Amino acid sequence: MSFYHPLAKNLSNLPGLFIKKKIVVIESDDWGSVRMPSKAVFDILQKKSIDLTSGDSLRYNLNDTLASSDDLSSLFETLTSFKDSNGNSAIFTPISLVTNPDFEKIKANNFQEYYYEPFTETLNRYPGCENSFSLWKEGIRNKLFVPQFHGREHLNVKVWINALQKNDSDTHLAFDYRCWGFNNKHPNNITYQAAFDLDKPADLEDHKEIITGGLKLFNEIFGYKASYFVPPNGPFNETLEKTAAESGIKYLSTSKIHHEPHGNGKYRKKFHYLGQKNKFDQLYITRNCFFEPNQEGKNWVDSCLADIQIAFRWQKPAVISSHRVNYIGSLNPKNRENGLYYLKLLLQTILKKWPTVEFMTSDQLGELIAKSKR
Repeated sequence: MSFYHPLAKNLSNLPGLFIKKKIVVIESDDWGSVRMPSKAVFDILQKKSIDLTSGDSLRYNLNDTLASSDDLSSLFETLTSFKDSNGNSAIFTPISLVTNPDFEKIKANNFQEYYYEPFTETLNRYPGCENSFSLWKEGIRNKLFVPQFHGREHLNVKVWINALQKNDSDTHLAFDYRCWGFNNKHPNNITYQAAFDLDKPADLEDHKEIITGGLKLFNEIFGYKASYFVPPNGPFNETLEKTAAESGIKYLSTSKIHHEPHGNGKYRKKFHYLGQKNKFDQLYITRNCFFEPNQEGKNWVDSCLADIQIAFRWQKPAVISSHRVNYIGSLNPKNRENGLYYLKLLLQTILKKWPTVEFMTSDQLGELIAKSKR
């Protein structure tokens, strides 16, 4: 096992553009989305036998929720304490959702229509989050925390609403507590979190509207257009690339081996690599490093450093995946404390080991790749 794993990592970094600079990008998914409303909700749903623990979901359901002011200020303090060879602070690209379900309106309309609210409105109802969005804007101004697009909501709207209309008991119970991120049961194994997984081919029309509307709202909230799109949980039918391109998306993220959904439980395997261009001139940015310090069973600092070492060996940027859940303390303050401790250790070691490193956002890396391909 110890032989094949490094071999596979090395081979996966071979295809694509070569970049001699040592670049580090930290992409952090899920910002803006509600996951677990409170610890009390977790306890209630668990007692009622809602599945919150299968697979990798336990760490999310125990720790992940909207980022409070304390979460953001602590993260920013950590990032500003590390400077690259150009004097730039370490920086996150928060891959962000711009809405959450409007539970009150959905229920008032007897689950016949879906309604959403901007995540900025959701923040106002969560204790400790009332002033969070001012910190989002501060992070953008100071180039510490520059959002890109993860979707309109971290939710497969059609699948979820259909389950509510069919009176699925678990879905209704979670709904009553303003939650959808449990391990739901679906004939095609579509999880509610996978916003663009495809139940029926006809659902693509809804997905197009969600992308277009979500990107419009992103621009209204943040004051600039998103140029980079990371579909939630991965599944994404590539006919949606055109829709995203028409709304300003220049760069796309996917796994290197992507299982493209075609509806009715059918998937097609696609291969992607760094700098790959599609017919709409969009470039793919693939992740090659992983840092999830609140996931048990691994020394994540050493593991991520090994990933970075391999990326740099093959003249690739280190594109690190590190979800929001690692840095949130509203449900469990120790979780944020541990996440930031290991982030500091990681950044400290990166700068010591590779003193010429440059910190970039995902869109800055995209621009660099685009220039090098002209």
